[in-house]
Amino acid sequence: MNKTIVDHGVKLTHDLPELGLPRGTHGTVCSLWCAPQTAYEVEFTSPGNERGVRALLREEQIEPDEAEPLPRADKL
Repeated sequence: MNKTIVDHGVKLTHDLPELGLPRGTHGTVCSLWCAPQTAYEVEFTSPGNERGVRALLREEQIEPDEAEPLPRADKL
């Protein structure tokens, strides 16, 4: 993945069954981690769920999403 930045929309390329998130679920990047390897903290929200679910994901688990990013729970 190239040039993914905070507050940009992404979608999952893999299922995350432990979090109840299927492949293709849309989320918003909350932060970028650079050590020991690149990782992205992504928040997934759904209508009616104000808290959202956050996950720390590897680069290959997400891809840029052209859709409008969903509002983050901490910014509602």
